[in-house]
Amino acid sequence: MSSPLWTTKAMAKAMQASTRGALPDAIPGISIDSRTLTPGEAYFAIKGDVHDGHDFVEAALTNGAGLAVVSKAHADKFAADARLLLVDDVLAGLVDLGRAARARLGGKVIAVTGSVGKTSTKEALRAVLGAQGETHASVASFNNHWGVPLTLARCPASSRFAIFEIGMNHAGEIEPLVKMVRPHVAIITTVEPVHLEFFSGIEAIADAKAEIFSGVEPGGAVVLNRDNPQFARLTKSAEAAKIERIVSFGSDEKADARLIDVSLHPACSAVHASILGQDITYKI
Repeated sequence: MSSPLWTTKAMAKAMQASTRGALPDAIPGISIDSRTLTPGEAYFAIKGDVHDGHDFVEAALTNGAGLAVVSKAHADKFAADARLLLVDDVLAGLVDLGRAARARLGGKVIAVTGSVGKTSTKEALRAVLGAQGETHASVASFNNHWGVPLTLARCPASSRFAIFEIGMNHAGEIEPLVKMVRPHVAIITTVEPVHLEFFSGIEAIADAKAEIFSGVEPGGAVVLNRDNPQFARLTKSAEAAKIERIVSFGSDEKADARLIDVSLHPACSAVHASILGQDITYKI
């Protein structure tokens, strides 16, 4: 039998929450959707742009939620015996729980950002690392101000690897997220003119992506696309952030992980590459 994700006591402590009702000793998971939660999970009543999760607390509890995390400002809406953890702000509580999850995690952590390719890179890492040990990664593209702490809070303490996707539309959005995640390895897939309406130019986009360096753990590494025109700028930013190891990839002859050739076949692709000086051929 698998261990619970969180004990209720640990959740309440991490979020500085007060309690109501006959709460379970532990919960197996976390949900923000009353329609899809698994029985026993903790339901977080997040307030979104369109809907307020507090409107669905009763449905979540009826559908089998072990408990609901709600704002103290909404406490009077619910029965005196409702199974609740009461916090000042639900999203802030989720962030606090995410930080607690990161603090207890002993495995290696990877953060991925970039203009394109974040999700496919995350899924490739999930597949490769999952063969080496217990691996946790976000579902879908949970890469924003609520998706990152949710993915953290859902991370089992026993995970050997954890992979987080970090997105942004504006400067200043990556830094607080990566400082929550505190990766051992940060990857920037590429820098392209995406969301250019919010930036003065492609260089400003590169600088915003480089915010990911601010959260890398001491002794950590960054992985950069050597074929991208912003490679030199990103390298300079990584060095300024005192990143100790910079690994490059691409088809450029100076890339540490260099693609030499790829051929497409009906059932697979054959790849010839030089990885850190080792010549290899493999199929995917």
